[in-house]
Amino acid sequence: MNAPRTRVQRRPVHGLLLLDKPLGMSSNNALQKAKYLLRAEKAGHTGTLDPLASGVLPLCFGAATKFSQIHLDADKAYEAVAKMGQTTSTGDAEGEVLAQCEATFSPDDLRQVEQTLSGPIQQTPPMHSALKKDGKALYEYAREGLTVERAPRAITIHSLRLQEIEPQDGLRCVRMWVDCSKGTYIRTLAEDMGKALGCGAHLISLRRTRSGPFGQADCITLEQLEAMDEDQRQALVRPVDSLLQGHHPITLAPHDSGRFLSGLRRRGAWPDCEHVSVYGQDPHSLLGTAHVKAGELIPTRLLSPLEIKSLLENPA
Repeated sequence: MNAPRTRVQRRPVHGLLLLDKPLGMSSNNALQKAKYLLRAEKAGHTGTLDPLASGVLPLCFGAATKFSQIHLDADKAYEAVAKMGQTTSTGDAEGEVLAQCEATFSPDDLRQVEQTLSGPIQQTPPMHSALKKDGKALYEYAREGLTVERAPRAITIHSLRLQEIEPQDGLRCVRMWVDCSKGTYIRTLAEDMGKALGCGAHLISLRRTRSGPFGQADCITLEQLEAMDEDQRQALVRPVDSLLQGHHPITLAPHDSGRFLSGLRRRGAWPDCEHVSVYGQDPHSLLGTAHVKAGELIPTRLLSPLEIKSLLENPA
């Protein structure tokens, strides 16, 4: 008979943990593992990485989950490798090979593709993705052998660098360094590169090297996290407002803090600003986010009084 599992005593944890997600693990499984190790009550991530991708995965705990959307919208950077002259059903190494031909591109051709695929472009989401249509993920349709219409989406490739590297399995390979806007599918970018070169391509490795302002050097692995004691793990949790980099801070007097938290606009001599982080004073505490227009501080996302109390009692 198996011994009963010991129930983990959860505790309030508020802040951001930067995880280096390993290959072969889903983003949700990585989140649940980190949540277990921190004994956190509430957790969420800021957008998923495929199991076959590794790299920067910001995890939000407690009050930080209120601001996860901000980071979901942030720019990202990736390093990937594409195998040239071969297309697959999924756009990556997991799919069936659909076609193969000789890849005859030159370094000048790669420079031309860098230009063609950079800047604002339209990209059609792949069928093997979590994007939903009529409440159902596209990959579910794909598993049923169905292809559904997907509208192209506007994305921006801020920079793209391509370099041929050593071949694999007798096929030429190209390393890709991509800095891009949210919603970019690197598998699709690799396929588009293959089409532009006239030989086809599919992705064989993918690593996210940056998410918003956070790079891979800022991250911790699950193995490293497991080897630590609880105090060491807690010390890695960054404050909630580390998610609000680039926001202009405004501190409200006590009589305005309560009104702001109830959703009321406040007036002041503030310049117009799209992204504002709002704090209360005495004690100094994050209240939420807002924007300023025509001298009015307009709430965008608010913490609850209970979250603020717990945040003050359990700071990162």
